Amino acid sequence: MSAFPTQARIVIIGGGIIGASTAYHLGKMGYRDTVLVEKHKLTSGSTFHAAGLVGQLRSNAGITQLLGESVKLYRTLEAETGLATGWKMNGGLRLACNEERWTEVKRQATTARSFGLEMHLLTPLEAQKLWPLMDVSDVVGAAFLPTDGQANPSDITASLAKGARMNGVTICEDTRVTGLTVEKGRVTSVRTDRGDIACEIVVNCAGQWAREVGAMAGVNVPLVSVQHQYMVTERIEGVTPDLPTLRDPDRLTYYKEEVGGLVMGGYEPNPIPWAEGGIPEGFNFQLLPSNFDHFEPIMELALGRVPALETAGVKELINGPESFTPDGNFILGQAPELTGFYVGAGFNAFGIASGGGAGKALAEWIAGDGRPPYDLSPVDILRFGRNHQDVAWVRARTLEAYGKHYTIAWPHEEHASGRPLRRSPLYDRLAAQGAVFGEKLGWERPNWFAAPGDEPRDIYTYGRPNWADAVARENRAARASLAILDQSSFAKFLLIGRDAEAALSIISAADVAGPVGTVTYAPMLNRRGGIECDITVARLSPTSYYLIAGTGAATHDFDWIRRNIPEELDAHLIDITSAYGVLTLIGPNSRALLEKLTGDDVSNAGFPYASLREIRLAGAPVRALRLTYAGELGYELHMPTEFTASVYEALMAAGAEFAITNIGYRTLESLRLEKGYWASGSDVGPDHSPIEAGLGWAVKLGSGLPFIGREALEAKAGQPLTKRLAGFTVADPAIILLGRETIYRDGVRMGWLASAGFGPTIGLPIGYGYVRRPEGGLDDDFLMAGSYELEVAGERVPAKLHLAPLYDPENARIFS
Repeated sequence: MSAFPTQARIVIIGGGIIGASTAYHLGKMGYRDTVLVEKHKLTSGSTFHAAGLVGQLRSNAGITQLLGESVKLYRTLEAETGLATGWKMNGGLRLACNEERWTEVKRQATTARSFGLEMHLLTPLEAQKLWPLMDVSDVVGAAFLPTDGQANPSDITASLAKGARMNGVTICEDTRVTGLTVEKGRVTSVRTDRGDIACEIVVNCAGQWAREVGAMAGVNVPLVSVQHQYMVTERIEGVTPDLPTLRDPDRLTYYKEEVGGLVMGGYEPNPIPWAEGGIPEGFNFQLLPSNFDHFEPIMELALGRVPALETAGVKELINGPESFTPDGNFILGQAPELTGFYVGAGFNAFGIASGGGAGKALAEWIAGDGRPPYDLSPVDILRFGRNHQDVAWVRARTLEAYGKHYTIAWPHEEHASGRPLRRSPLYDRLAAQGAVFGEKLGWERPNWFAAPGDEPRDIYTYGRPNWADAVARENRAARASLAILDQSSFAKFLLIGRDAEAALSIISAADVAGPVGTVTYAPMLNRRGGIECDITVARLSPTSYYLIAGTGAATHDFDWIRRNIPEELDAHLIDITSAYGVLTLIGPNSRALLEKLTGDDVSNAGFPYASLREIRLAGAPVRALRLTYAGELGYELHMPTEFTASVYEALMAAGAEFAITNIGYRTLESLRLEKGYWASGSDVGPDHSPIEAGLGWAVKLGSGLPFIGREALEAKAGQPLTKRLAGFTVADPAIILLGRETIYRDGVRMGWLASAGFGPTIGLPIGYGYVRRPEGGLDDDFLMAGSYELEVAGERVPAKLHLAPLYDPENARIFS
């Protein structure tokens, strides 16, 4: 037996499939100085009782790519290590039993095509031929992914562990972590009951224990344990080894073949949390008592689909707790609290499907000095915020997300639990005026306003939503006269210090050296040249800047900026989000309204576009920025939070002359779609350069000044683009565009829509997406010469490509 290691470059905590996969990939990449520690035995947490279904399609391209990496690995792993994995590519079926679900499935098939996955739509009888045991009398249609499959969780973990050892990784079982030593913002050693291991990097793959392990170092990992049950039957006649996996979401159930019988489990709407007071000591290779009463409704639903279950012998009803997260996505990446502390946990019962790809991505994240290999924003730990610090809030939201696992994923659907939490001073006032709120990072934000007599709630559908008329009404008000929107949830940072300009100039691709009062769109790039942060910067003084970011990007953008301030520079970043309220004025009468309430010069000459002025308004000190995300004359009014209500009341009273109208974020979305403005996180992101996004004007390439990402952009300079963001419209206003619709040029698949919606002013559905041509490149002439179609829910419809804004392409209204 080899001696216990006392030092390593990387220590992985947790020996489930995620820890083993991360160790395997680190070893393959040459990181032999890696140690994995497991408190008991490999798989003894929740991996050993996982069901083992492996599906690939998700609504995000990056996550779909990650799941595809799992399948690629599982197809070859057994040959590499000599250990069986139980992997078989038997395909996966998904059923639809009503028209709305069928629409969802057809849209999923379109998404699959967009992302390059093979997915076939089937009739009920075609589905039954693949799965003869099921009753299809209520089935409307089905989808089949031939490259999906299943694996044996314990076997595949053992195979990954052997592969890790073959590449020099040390695995220490029966080694319990007792603490972590943190010095100067990073973990320097892992303390165990067998001794300490000095290290540079820690990877928390501790599954249900990940929150506890994170807390040892002051890192928040927002996940909780939830009971999850599935039944294992004896052999059933007609169950063959090549039977596809089956998901029957309308009956809340899933199935896979196992030793001639079936595994059948489900996601009930009333899940039961577990270990609310902490996981019991010594909970290894253990299950919870079977809860037949709780499982009975799932069983009744299953009997209607698979009548053979009524007479099948039952081997056991497994009740195994697993870790789940508030949004149903797993957690990867470097924690914001420390440097060199990574997390891979919270896999929401699809850890086997994710395991191979997640371990690869996490290993590449570590090798990439804290940046993911491609856009993994939906699973990045930096997506969380202050609301995720409270475990009671996390549990409430997680139980809601679990209960929705198999419900229809409605467009624009909002969660209900843990609300309201973060509220601007205007929340009650807006609610009294018919506001229907959405939530982002705990913030309550008005989505739309119900007119008197209208029901103030969302009614979800894949058709025309019940808020469409309200959005059209609000859109007209903003275009014709004057609208107001509460945007207090914006993330707001202060960058101060004698070297603030030098630091920001390095971090941002834009020229931020303008005079005091200058407002600059200042994208921040990663070293691949992708847009990491979508930031607006206002210069307050020679040594200070005011930075504005999207609500959902608060943690990510703060982390990115802070980590990239050069150590030798005197520049300090402060989060002041809660200190300021924000009211946005939109419309041709917005200046006239300001002139009624302030004696400061807000004329076009005195207050030009893209500038900041400190003004007095209705007795309040207001930091006014002349900006627009709507394509109209407009202003963002930032004020200390305690003045927000008074300023709003004054604006509403004085604005009555102009029929001032409250609007919501769904209306703002329609306005920006018409104007051709990009949406952060969909239209622009870490995998898109500003040149590809049509934002080359915002980048200081011609200045000669250094900035992060310059080398990547320069390396591609002069080469044809391989993708380009473009706008699309379809002529039929009844077509519903939601995003992920496949783009066809001259009959050839060339990308998908990143964002979409309806433009009330132009009366057409609008979408934006990257036309992709990896071989041969593309330019404006190529784009404009093609004939385009969009695939919407399996049907192709003619589309028109646009490279200029659909609304006011001359920008006359903005600069008026």
